[in-house]
Amino acid sequence: MNNQLVNSITSFNLMAYYIYLPVIILLTWYVARTLFRNSKIFMLDIFHGSSEIALSTNKLFEVGFYLLNLGFALVIMRVSVELNNARTMMETLSSKIGGFAIYLGIMLFFNLYLFFRGRRISRQRAREYALTPSGQVIQ
Repeated sequence: MNNQLVNSITSFNLMAYYIYLPVIILLTWYVARTLFRNSKIFMLDIFHGSSEIALSTNKLFEVGFYLLNLGFALVIMRVSVELNNARTMMETLSSKIGGFAIYLGIMLFFNLYLFFRGRRISRQRAREYALTPSGQVIQ
């Protein structure tokens, strides 16, 4: 290969990384911010209004969400083909970013499932151990 072709391939591969990283970081940040800003209500309901444990649990879920999703994005970041033109670079990026967006959507719905499940279990337990006006436990 001549030197100019090698530099062209290297620059397209490098440019792909420069585009990919900010896009997946911003996408992950936006989804996490939206999910965990709105999940505080679920956590407060699950923990029966105990804001300290609800907000702490919500923050732990958020940190885990970031670690899992950014870690996965970094694992799939590798471009194993030689990107020798803009078209190949855009096709590769669309495949990588699109695949990551689908994965992120699945993770969003999985977290929503966990929030709804926690809420349902919390309400079920509250009904099982409801107190009568005289203070007796009804089971």
